[in-house]
Amino acid sequence: MPAERVVLVHDWLTGLRGGEKCLEPLARRWPDARLLTLLHKRGSVPPAIEQLRISPSRLNRLPRVDRYYRYLLPLMPFAAGWKVTDADLVVSLSHCVAKSARPPAGVPHVCYCFTPMRYAWHMQGSYFRAAGLAGKLKAAAVDALMGRIRRWDRRTADRVTHFVAISRTVQTRIRECYGRDSVVIYPPVDTDYYTPAPVPREDFYLVVSALAPYKRFDLAIEACATLGKKLVVIGSGQDAKKLQAKAAPGITFLGWQADDVIRDHLRRAKALLFPGEEDFGIVPLEAQACGCPVIAFGRGGATETVRAGGPDPTGVLFDEQTADALAAAIETFEGNADRFDPRAARRNALLFRKDRFEAELFGYLDALTDGAPARRAA
Repeated sequence: MPAERVVLVHDWLTGLRGGEKCLEPLARRWPDARLLTLLHKRGSVPPAIEQLRISPSRLNRLPRVDRYYRYLLPLMPFAAGWKVTDADLVVSLSHCVAKSARPPAGVPHVCYCFTPMRYAWHMQGSYFRAAGLAGKLKAAAVDALMGRIRRWDRRTADRVTHFVAISRTVQTRIRECYGRDSVVIYPPVDTDYYTPAPVPREDFYLVVSALAPYKRFDLAIEACATLGKKLVVIGSGQDAKKLQAKAAPGITFLGWQADDVIRDHLRRAKALLFPGEEDFGIVPLEAQACGCPVIAFGRGGATETVRAGGPDPTGVLFDEQTADALAAAIETFEGNADRFDPRAARRNALLFRKDRFEAELFGYLDALTDGAPARRAA
Protein backbone atom coordinates (compact mmCIF):
# COMPACT_ATOMS: atom_id res chain seq x y z
CA MET A 1 0.00 0.00 0.00
CA PRO A 2 1.56 3.36 -1.03
CA ALA A 3 2.21 5.97 1.64
CA GLU A 4 -0.39 8.68 2.00
CA ARG A 5 0.84 11.90 0.46
CA VAL A 6 -0.91 14.40 2.76
CA VAL A 7 0.37 14.84 6.33
CA LEU A 8 -1.65 16.84 8.86
CA VAL A 9 -0.22 18.22 12.11
CA HIS A 10 -2.28 19.39 15.10
CA ASP A 11 -1.09 20.46 18.55
CA TRP A 12 -3.23 18.05 20.57
CA LEU A 13 -6.48 16.10 20.38
CA THR A 14 -8.15 16.38 23.79
CA GLY A 15 -11.60 17.79 22.96
CA LEU A 16 -13.73 19.53 20.37
CA ARG A 17 -12.94 23.23 20.28
CA GLY A 18 -12.43 25.77 17.51
CA GLY A 19 -9.18 24.23 16.28
CA GLU A 20 -10.73 20.80 15.88
CA LYS A 21 -13.65 22.33 13.99
CA CYS A 22 -11.07 23.61 11.48
CA LEU A 23 -9.28 20.25 11.33
CA GLU A 24 -12.43 18.21 10.71
CA PRO A 25 -12.99 19.33 7.06
CA LEU A 26 -9.40 18.36 6.21
CA ALA A 27 -9.96 14.97 7.83
CA ARG A 28 -13.08 14.42 5.76
CA ARG A 29 -11.31 15.37 2.54
CA TRP A 30 -8.22 13.23 3.20
CA PRO A 31 -9.50 10.34 5.35
CA ASP A 32 -6.29 8.31 4.87
CA ALA A 33 -3.95 11.11 5.86
CA ARG A 34 -1.41 10.71 8.62
CA LEU A 35 -1.99 13.05 11.57
CA LEU A 36 0.91 14.03 13.83
CA THR A 37 0.03 15.38 17.27
CA LEU A 38 1.45 15.70 20.77
CA LEU A 39 -1.49 14.02 22.52
CA HIS A 40 -4.54 11.99 21.59
CA LYS A 41 -7.32 11.28 24.04
CA ARG A 42 -9.31 8.60 22.24
CA GLY A 43 -12.92 9.48 21.55
CA SER A 44 -12.46 13.17 22.32
CA VAL A 45 -12.81 14.43 18.73
CA PRO A 46 -15.29 13.78 15.89
CA PRO A 47 -15.18 10.43 14.05
CA ALA A 48 -13.74 12.02 10.90
CA ILE A 49 -10.62 12.93 12.90
CA GLU A 50 -10.51 9.71 14.93
CA GLN A 51 -10.33 7.63 11.73
CA LEU A 52 -7.09 9.27 10.56
CA ARG A 53 -3.73 7.54 11.02
CA ILE A 54 -2.95 9.37 14.27
CA SER A 55 0.64 9.36 15.53
CA PRO A 56 0.93 10.94 19.00
CA SER A 57 4.26 11.91 20.58
CA ARG A 58 5.97 10.25 23.54
CA LEU A 59 4.12 12.60 25.88
CA ASN A 60 1.01 10.56 25.16
CA ARG A 61 2.51 7.64 27.12
CA LEU A 62 2.28 9.55 30.41
CA PRO A 63 -0.63 8.39 32.59
CA ARG A 64 -3.74 10.58 32.35
CA VAL A 65 -1.70 13.23 30.56
CA ASP A 66 -4.84 14.88 29.15
CA ARG A 67 -5.50 16.24 32.67
CA TYR A 68 -2.25 18.18 33.07
CA TYR A 69 -0.63 18.49 29.63
CA ARG A 70 -0.61 22.29 29.71
CA TYR A 71 1.99 22.13 32.50
CA LEU A 72 4.29 20.24 30.11
CA LEU A 73 4.86 23.29 27.91
CA PRO A 74 8.66 23.25 28.45
CA LEU A 75 8.79 19.69 27.07
CA MET A 76 6.59 20.28 24.06
CA PRO A 77 9.27 21.64 21.68
CA PHE A 78 11.33 18.49 22.31
CA ALA A 79 8.34 16.18 21.85
CA ALA A 80 7.38 17.90 18.59
CA GLY A 81 10.45 16.80 16.66
CA TRP A 82 8.43 15.83 13.63
CA LYS A 83 10.41 15.29 10.41
CA VAL A 84 8.13 14.36 7.52
CA THR A 85 9.86 12.19 4.91
CA ASP A 86 7.16 11.31 2.40
CA ALA A 87 4.45 13.79 1.39
CA ASP A 88 3.19 16.07 -1.36
CA LEU A 89 1.72 18.47 1.21
CA VAL A 90 2.08 19.18 4.92
CA VAL A 91 -0.70 21.14 6.63
CA SER A 92 -0.27 22.16 10.26
CA LEU A 93 -3.00 23.73 12.39
CA SER A 94 -1.07 25.48 15.09
CA HIS A 95 -1.31 27.69 18.14
CA CYS A 96 1.57 26.01 19.96
CA VAL A 97 4.11 23.65 18.33
CA ALA A 98 2.44 22.04 15.30
CA LYS A 99 3.98 24.54 12.89
CA SER A 100 7.45 23.22 13.79
CA ALA A 101 6.99 20.09 11.63
CA ARG A 102 9.80 19.83 9.08
CA PRO A 103 8.58 19.03 5.54
CA PRO A 104 10.58 17.21 2.84
CA ALA A 105 12.71 19.45 0.63
CA GLY A 106 10.60 21.29 -1.93
CA VAL A 107 7.26 20.25 -0.39
CA PRO A 108 4.81 22.98 0.71
CA HIS A 109 4.19 23.26 4.45
CA VAL A 110 1.08 25.37 4.97
CA CYS A 111 0.45 26.50 8.54
CA TYR A 112 -3.13 27.43 9.35
CA CYS A 113 -2.12 29.61 12.27
CA PHE A 114 -4.56 30.21 15.11
CA THR A 115 -1.94 32.51 16.67
CA PRO A 116 1.77 32.51 17.42
CA MET A 117 2.22 30.71 20.75
CA ARG A 118 0.22 33.01 23.03
CA TYR A 119 1.86 31.66 26.21
CA ALA A 120 5.23 33.00 25.06
CA TRP A 121 4.25 36.12 23.14
CA HIS A 122 1.36 38.53 23.60
CA MET A 123 -0.49 36.86 26.53
CA GLN A 124 2.33 35.66 28.78
CA GLY A 125 1.08 37.85 31.63
CA SER A 126 -2.44 36.41 31.44
CA TYR A 127 -1.14 32.86 31.82
CA PHE A 128 1.61 33.43 34.39
CA ARG A 129 0.50 35.86 37.09
CA ALA A 130 2.63 36.20 40.20
CA ALA A 131 2.87 38.32 43.35
CA GLY A 132 5.27 38.71 46.28
CA LEU A 133 8.90 37.58 46.53
CA ALA A 134 8.16 33.96 45.60
CA GLY A 135 6.07 35.28 42.77
CA LYS A 136 8.93 37.48 41.55
CA LEU A 137 11.34 34.55 41.57
CA LYS A 138 8.81 32.46 39.72
CA ALA A 139 8.21 35.29 37.23
CA ALA A 140 11.96 35.56 36.54
CA ALA A 141 12.13 31.82 35.85
CA VAL A 142 9.06 32.02 33.62
CA ASP A 143 10.56 34.95 31.69
CA ALA A 144 13.78 33.02 31.08
CA LEU A 145 11.89 29.93 29.95
CA MET A 146 9.53 31.88 27.69
CA GLY A 147 12.51 33.68 26.16
CA ARG A 148 13.98 30.33 25.11
CA ILE A 149 10.63 29.15 23.78
CA ARG A 150 10.17 32.39 21.80
CA ARG A 151 13.56 31.90 20.14
CA TRP A 152 12.64 28.30 19.28
CA ASP A 153 9.23 29.40 18.02
CA ARG A 154 10.72 32.08 15.76
CA ARG A 155 13.41 29.75 14.45
CA THR A 156 11.01 26.93 13.55
CA ALA A 157 8.74 29.35 11.68
CA ASP A 158 11.25 28.96 8.84
CA ARG A 159 9.94 25.42 8.34
CA VAL A 160 6.63 26.87 7.14
CA THR A 161 6.51 27.80 3.46
CA HIS A 162 3.08 29.48 3.60
CA PHE A 163 1.23 30.99 6.55
CA VAL A 164 -2.57 31.29 6.61
CA ALA A 165 -3.97 33.43 9.45
CA ILE A 166 -7.40 32.95 11.00
CA SER A 167 -7.95 36.73 11.26
CA ARG A 168 -6.36 40.06 10.48
CA THR A 169 -5.45 40.22 14.17
CA VAL A 170 -3.40 37.03 13.84
CA GLN A 171 -1.99 38.19 10.50
CA THR A 172 -0.47 41.15 12.34
CA ARG A 173 0.95 38.89 15.07
CA ILE A 174 2.56 36.59 12.47
CA ARG A 175 4.27 39.59 10.93
CA GLU A 176 5.43 40.89 14.33
CA CYS A 177 6.59 37.55 15.77
CA TYR A 178 7.92 35.77 12.70
CA GLY A 179 8.51 38.54 10.17
CA ARG A 180 6.35 36.64 7.68
CA ASP A 181 3.45 37.54 5.41
CA SER A 182 0.22 35.54 5.42
CA VAL A 183 -3.22 35.38 3.88
CA VAL A 184 -6.42 35.43 5.94
CA ILE A 185 -8.99 32.64 5.75
CA TYR A 186 -11.58 32.88 8.52
CA PRO A 187 -12.53 29.66 10.41
CA PRO A 188 -15.85 27.91 9.73
CA VAL A 189 -19.07 28.56 11.63
CA ASP A 190 -21.80 25.92 11.57
CA THR A 191 -24.68 28.18 10.55
CA ASP A 192 -26.75 25.11 9.62
CA TYR A 193 -26.75 23.99 13.26
CA TYR A 194 -26.75 27.37 15.00
CA THR A 195 -30.01 28.88 13.84
CA PRO A 196 -32.69 31.15 15.33
CA ALA A 197 -35.82 29.67 16.89
CA PRO A 198 -39.31 31.10 17.41
CA VAL A 199 -38.79 31.61 21.15
CA PRO A 200 -38.70 34.90 23.07
CA ARG A 201 -35.52 36.43 24.41
CA GLU A 202 -35.28 36.08 28.17
CA ASP A 203 -33.87 38.34 30.86
CA PHE A 204 -30.37 36.87 31.25
CA TYR A 205 -26.92 37.37 29.76
CA LEU A 206 -24.69 34.49 28.71
CA VAL A 207 -21.01 33.55 28.57
CA VAL A 208 -19.83 30.37 26.81
CA SER A 209 -16.23 29.15 26.72
CA ALA A 210 -13.44 27.37 28.52
CA LEU A 211 -12.95 29.11 31.86
CA ALA A 212 -9.34 30.18 31.33
CA PRO A 213 -7.78 33.33 32.86
CA TYR A 214 -7.34 35.25 29.61
CA LYS A 215 -11.04 34.88 28.79
CA ARG A 216 -11.70 37.46 31.56
CA PHE A 217 -15.08 36.12 32.59
CA ASP A 218 -14.41 37.66 35.98
CA LEU A 219 -15.35 40.96 34.31
CA ALA A 220 -18.71 39.55 33.20
CA ILE A 221 -19.45 38.28 36.71
CA GLU A 222 -18.49 41.58 38.34
CA ALA A 223 -20.36 43.73 35.80
CA CYS A 224 -23.57 41.72 36.11
CA ALA A 225 -23.32 41.71 39.90
CA THR A 226 -22.91 45.50 39.89
CA LEU A 227 -25.92 45.99 37.63
CA GLY A 228 -28.04 43.29 39.26
CA LYS A 229 -28.31 41.35 36.00
CA LYS A 230 -28.78 37.62 35.65
CA LEU A 231 -25.83 35.77 34.08
CA VAL A 232 -25.55 32.16 32.92
CA VAL A 233 -22.02 30.75 32.61
CA ILE A 234 -21.50 27.69 30.39
CA GLY A 235 -18.05 26.12 30.42
CA SER A 236 -15.42 24.46 32.57
CA GLY A 237 -11.72 24.97 33.13
CA GLN A 238 -8.95 26.03 35.47
CA ASP A 239 -10.71 29.22 36.62
CA ALA A 240 -14.06 27.58 37.44
CA LYS A 241 -13.68 27.44 41.26
CA LYS A 242 -12.18 30.91 41.42
CA LEU A 243 -15.05 32.39 39.39
CA GLN A 244 -17.69 30.55 41.41
CA ALA A 245 -16.21 31.98 44.60
CA LYS A 246 -16.78 35.49 43.22
CA ALA A 247 -20.31 34.85 42.06
CA ALA A 248 -23.19 36.87 43.47
CA PRO A 249 -26.86 35.84 43.52
CA GLY A 250 -28.19 35.73 39.98
CA ILE A 251 -25.00 34.16 38.56
CA THR A 252 -25.62 30.55 37.47
CA PHE A 253 -22.83 28.10 36.55
CA LEU A 254 -23.89 25.20 34.34
CA GLY A 255 -20.44 23.71 33.75
CA TRP A 256 -19.67 21.95 30.49
CA GLN A 257 -22.74 21.48 28.29
CA ALA A 258 -23.51 19.76 25.00
CA ASP A 259 -23.99 21.78 21.82
CA ASP A 260 -27.77 21.52 21.92
CA VAL A 261 -27.85 23.14 25.37
CA ILE A 262 -25.51 25.92 24.21
CA ARG A 263 -27.68 26.54 21.14
CA ASP A 264 -30.81 26.67 23.27
CA HIS A 265 -29.27 29.33 25.51
CA LEU A 266 -27.99 31.35 22.55
CA ARG A 267 -31.54 31.39 21.19
CA ARG A 268 -32.96 32.70 24.47
CA ALA A 269 -30.26 34.95 25.97
CA LYS A 270 -30.62 38.73 25.90
CA ALA A 271 -27.00 38.95 24.66
CA LEU A 272 -23.69 37.08 24.74
CA LEU A 273 -20.92 38.67 26.82
CA PHE A 274 -17.41 38.24 25.40
CA PRO A 275 -14.92 40.18 27.55
CA GLY A 276 -11.66 38.47 26.50
CA GLU A 277 -9.29 39.27 23.64
CA GLU A 278 -9.53 36.36 21.21
CA ASP A 279 -7.54 35.44 18.13
CA PHE A 280 -10.84 35.04 16.25
CA GLY A 281 -13.66 33.72 18.44
CA ILE A 282 -16.24 31.37 16.96
CA VAL A 283 -18.75 31.69 19.83
CA PRO A 284 -19.76 35.30 18.97
CA LEU A 285 -20.58 34.14 15.44
CA GLU A 286 -22.49 31.10 16.70
CA ALA A 287 -24.46 33.54 18.83
CA GLN A 288 -25.17 35.83 15.88
CA ALA A 289 -26.19 32.80 13.79
CA CYS A 290 -28.89 32.26 16.45
CA GLY A 291 -29.90 35.94 16.21
CA CYS A 292 -28.25 36.78 19.55
CA PRO A 293 -26.45 40.16 19.94
CA VAL A 294 -22.88 40.26 21.28
CA ILE A 295 -21.27 42.61 23.80
CA ALA A 296 -17.51 42.20 23.35
CA PHE A 297 -14.15 43.70 24.21
CA GLY A 298 -13.13 45.79 21.21
CA ARG A 299 -9.82 44.12 20.47
CA GLY A 300 -8.83 40.96 18.63
CA GLY A 301 -11.14 38.89 16.49
CA ALA A 302 -14.37 40.45 17.80
CA THR A 303 -13.55 43.63 15.89
CA GLU A 304 -13.78 41.57 12.68
CA THR A 305 -16.92 39.59 13.51
CA VAL A 306 -19.17 41.97 15.49
CA ARG A 307 -20.67 45.01 13.74
CA ALA A 308 -20.94 47.74 16.36
CA GLY A 309 -21.92 50.61 14.08
CA GLY A 310 -23.87 51.39 10.95
CA PRO A 311 -27.53 50.83 10.21
CA ASP A 312 -27.58 47.13 11.18
CA PRO A 313 -25.45 46.64 14.31
CA THR A 314 -25.03 43.14 15.68
CA GLY A 315 -23.52 44.10 19.02
CA VAL A 316 -21.64 46.57 21.20
CA LEU A 317 -17.85 46.83 21.61
CA PHE A 318 -16.20 48.33 24.69
CA ASP A 319 -12.68 49.78 24.63
CA GLU A 320 -11.30 49.19 28.13
CA GLN A 321 -10.99 45.69 29.58
CA THR A 322 -12.59 46.49 32.94
CA ALA A 323 -15.82 45.54 34.69
CA ASP A 324 -16.96 49.17 34.65
CA ALA A 325 -16.49 49.42 30.89
CA LEU A 326 -18.40 46.19 30.35
CA ALA A 327 -21.19 47.39 32.66
CA ALA A 328 -21.41 50.62 30.65
CA ALA A 329 -21.60 48.60 27.42
CA ILE A 330 -24.45 46.53 28.84
CA GLU A 331 -26.32 49.72 29.72
CA THR A 332 -25.66 51.10 26.22
CA PHE A 333 -27.03 47.90 24.74
CA GLU A 334 -30.16 47.95 26.86
CA GLY A 335 -30.76 51.61 26.02
CA ASN A 336 -30.67 50.79 22.30
CA ALA A 337 -32.13 47.28 22.29
CA ASP A 338 -34.60 48.07 19.50
CA ARG A 339 -31.70 48.70 17.06
CA PHE A 340 -30.50 45.08 17.18
CA ASP A 341 -32.29 43.02 14.56
CA PRO A 342 -31.82 39.22 14.85
CA ARG A 343 -31.99 38.99 11.06
CA ALA A 344 -28.98 41.30 10.71
CA ALA A 345 -27.00 39.16 13.17
CA ARG A 346 -27.90 36.05 11.20
CA ARG A 347 -26.84 37.65 7.89
CA ASN A 348 -23.50 38.63 9.39
CA ALA A 349 -22.85 35.09 10.65
CA LEU A 350 -23.61 33.60 7.24
CA LEU A 351 -20.55 35.39 5.84
CA PHE A 352 -18.45 32.92 7.87
CA ARG A 353 -20.31 29.69 7.05
CA LYS A 354 -18.57 26.32 6.64
CA ASP A 355 -18.78 25.97 2.85
CA ARG A 356 -17.05 29.36 2.47
CA PHE A 357 -14.16 28.14 4.67
CA GLU A 358 -13.75 24.91 2.74
CA ALA A 359 -13.88 26.61 -0.67
CA GLU A 360 -11.26 29.18 0.34
CA LEU A 361 -8.87 26.82 2.15
CA PHE A 362 -8.99 23.94 -0.33
CA GLY A 363 -8.78 26.35 -3.26
CA TYR A 364 -5.63 27.80 -1.70
CA LEU A 365 -4.07 24.36 -1.05
CA ASP A 366 -4.91 23.05 -4.51
CA ALA A 367 -3.35 26.10 -6.11
CA LEU A 368 -0.08 25.40 -4.27
CA THR A 369 0.06 21.73 -5.23
CA ASP A 370 -1.70 21.84 -8.60
CA GLY A 371 -4.36 19.62 -7.02
CA ALA A 372 -1.99 16.64 -6.58
CA PRO A 373 -3.09 15.58 -3.05
CA ALA A 374 -6.75 15.92 -3.99
CA ARG A 375 -6.26 13.71 -7.06
CA ARG A 376 -4.40 11.06 -5.03
CA ALA A 377 -7.15 11.04 -2.38
CA ALA A 378 -9.79 10.61 -5.09
